[in-house]
Amino acid sequence: MTQTLPNFSLSPAGADREQNAYSFPSGKQTLICFVKEDCPTTRTSMPLLQQAKEIFGENIDVVALAQNGEDDLVLVQEYGLTVPFLDDSRLNTSYAYEIDTVPSVFLASEEGEAIEQFIGFGRDDWKELFKSLATQYQVELPQIDWGSFPELLPGCGSKSLEPGIYERLKAESEGSPLRGRRVEIGINDDVHEFLYEQGLTDGLPVIPPTPERVIRMLDGTTRDAQEVVAIVPPNLAPITIEKIAVNSVMAGCRPEYLPVVIAAVEAVCTDDFGMHGVGATTMGATPVMVVNGPIRHEIGMNMGLNALGQGNRANAAIGRALRLILRNVGGQRPGETERTTMGSPMKFTMCFAEWEEISPWEPLHVERGFDKDESVITVFAMTGLGQLIDQTSRTAQSLAGSLGLRAEGLHHPKYHNYPDALFALCPEHVKTIARDGWSKEQVRDRIQEITSRPVRELLSSEEVTVGIDPKVLQGSSDEELDRLVPKFGSNANIHIVVAGSEAGKFSAIFEGWTSRIGLDSTVTSRRIEK
Repeated sequence: MTQTLPNFSLSPAGADREQNAYSFPSGKQTLICFVKEDCPTTRTSMPLLQQAKEIFGENIDVVALAQNGEDDLVLVQEYGLTVPFLDDSRLNTSYAYEIDTVPSVFLASEEGEAIEQFIGFGRDDWKELFKSLATQYQVELPQIDWGSFPELLPGCGSKSLEPGIYERLKAESEGSPLRGRRVEIGINDDVHEFLYEQGLTDGLPVIPPTPERVIRMLDGTTRDAQEVVAIVPPNLAPITIEKIAVNSVMAGCRPEYLPVVIAAVEAVCTDDFGMHGVGATTMGATPVMVVNGPIRHEIGMNMGLNALGQGNRANAAIGRALRLILRNVGGQRPGETERTTMGSPMKFTMCFAEWEEISPWEPLHVERGFDKDESVITVFAMTGLGQLIDQTSRTAQSLAGSLGLRAEGLHHPKYHNYPDALFALCPEHVKTIARDGWSKEQVRDRIQEITSRPVRELLSSEEVTVGIDPKVLQGSSDEELDRLVPKFGSNANIHIVVAGSEAGKFSAIFEGWTSRIGLDSTVTSRRIEK
């Protein structure tokens, strides 16, 4: 199948770019050679390129495409070349031709179709080219000392593939995956101040999402950049993979984090999770993300010492990327649709991995129906974070009881039938429980048992007005008033993962959210797919 080479129009290197441009195809056969002066193999090829010009120049065009632009004219001086050097210093033509090695040589027909192509230096390639052209145009070949040339030489890496340059070229190409509006910033403007003034940050500096950086980020997934992933509330704005990549760049993500961010967006933008209510509540809820499966190790997530804290790029950047997406695409901004009374540092970021290997139990994602070898993200709507400090319990019974008593204060001690809470148990506490052979379900049972209170203790009073309105139960029997009510609505509301340092008997409890008006959030999981 004949390959049609990309058209181009380039000015001579060192000349006025608006004058004397050479356009391909030109109506003549053309010998095109991509060059750069700092490549020894390019230098080996220059005498033969010049001889091609001298021997066949009346019949074909011979041009060199200079990747360094004017700097490559040193070759003209050193080798006494009359071959036109065209300025490809922007490298768009090198990118269009998919050049990975220089020199790369193409012989094209009058219509721009590829006739021959070779890469690097091959003595036999040049001999056959000269022989073929001589036969075609009935030209007698002069004596060429082929023995003075090496048989083979590998070429050099094309400048168009250098980091930063390749991404720019991809972003500028006709087939670019980017469709987002580009904003030009004045040369004297501070890009970080500009982004803050436009309301695109969380108050901290972000990484400017240049086209090159976004292209590099998109390498983290095989999904199409323009695929619509979800509708982000409250603006109900469609979000594409490209927009997720833009915000992931701003958050400081590496490309390999992108599939995790995509899965997080898919999870929080479901009706079950109810992100609009989570973001708008004055209680201050925010998504908390737990990652399970092989990807934890692949991207270097923290699940051990300081797992819920700062210092790990993957944990911090993934959580921050989701929050920036909710802000910049969904419109969740403090003082606007986000109306939290106190706020929370978790609204900057909160993402961590479960330490599955140290846990005696099934990991969270397996409990939720996924295979152990699948990578999964689970999102919780949480309003706060506290610690359980228990350094003295030596039995599962005692420690699980401590967990329950600590959890009884969530929202308020009189608030029972509680929604979801997430318990992140530290390894030392887990070992204490595991020594007695307790399952997660036994831990949940103990929490429910020790937090169960008679209905009469949950009634509001003049002393503490929080609680069940006594008027609602007026006339109730003693049996009803003595009925025990556990803290949580069911065992299913108690979520348990393992994380944290192996030293220290301090576990964490994330406090859940409920609107009590039918807008509760459901814990949601999504498979992470690359």
